[in-house]
Amino acid sequence: MTRHKRRRRRGGDDVVIPWLLSGPALVLLALLLAYPVGRMLVLSFQKLGLKELWTGAAAPFVGVDNYVTVLSDSVFWSVVTRTVLFTAVSVVLSVLIGLGVALLMRRVSRTVRLLMIIAMMFVWALPALVQAQIFKMMTDSDVGVINYLIDKLPGVEFQNHSWFFTPVQGWIVITSCVVWAGIPFLAITLNAGLTQVPKELMEAATVDGANAWQGFKNITVPILKPLLVIVTTLSVIWNFGLFTQNWVMRDGKPEPEFQTLATYSYVQAFSQNKYGLGSAIAMITVLILLGAMAVYIRQMFKIGEVD
Repeated sequence: MTRHKRRRRRGGDDVVIPWLLSGPALVLLALLLAYPVGRMLVLSFQKLGLKELWTGAAAPFVGVDNYVTVLSDSVFWSVVTRTVLFTAVSVVLSVLIGLGVALLMRRVSRTVRLLMIIAMMFVWALPALVQAQIFKMMTDSDVGVINYLIDKLPGVEFQNHSWFFTPVQGWIVITSCVVWAGIPFLAITLNAGLTQVPKELMEAATVDGANAWQGFKNITVPILKPLLVIVTTLSVIWNFGLFTQNWVMRDGKPEPEFQTLATYSYVQAFSQNKYGLGSAIAMITVLILLGAMAVYIRQMFKIGEVD
């Protein structure tokens, strides 16, 4: 009976302790986000324009009209599709390349690995604005080094080539910038995860006749799976909110082909002075991202339970 009570108490502690440890951070986040999210929610049910801003008059409530307008707009759904497609492509590329770099880091010497980490930390430390400016200059039609190098290839004419003349090429530049900036975090994090893969298991698998791919698929990936879920979810959250890169590369006036949900919401609110409509778009974006955040938080608690 005593053992049973101890088990029940221990089980209760396993549930309560993670919440107690994460409680302060959750409270702080709630305090920081409560007002802006609450204000944005209220605005999404109002028709707020320049008239109300200048005169201070109360914005009339329009119920769910803003949401109906947004959800019935074909342009909005094209922006959603573009944002989801970009997020999927950029996250897959980032995670795969980051994992490849992490595997490479386990193969090189400690000195080379340290140099790789330092180099990637410099990339990771760059603000998104600086990253976007770098890629903008590299792909500039007049002085871009990318055009210069490609133009040197035999039979290729790339002088004064505009990468943003077509949406596909423009998104290649934007995606490359986002992937390049995301690799350091993914590589360093997954490299840390790879240190938890027991060498004895890999050696035993090799003795049993497993090749490198079989060992990676059956041993490394299952051990890394919780960490892969976390970094993938974080990448989805970060990339889904893309704003700086496409905004900067298009000089603050992104064409419709380069609009994402973040820029589309901003344009509706601050360029067209439809603050209620922009808030409704932002709230829909928040709701979409909450799904990804739920996956991330659930995975974090699962890891805590395993530990």
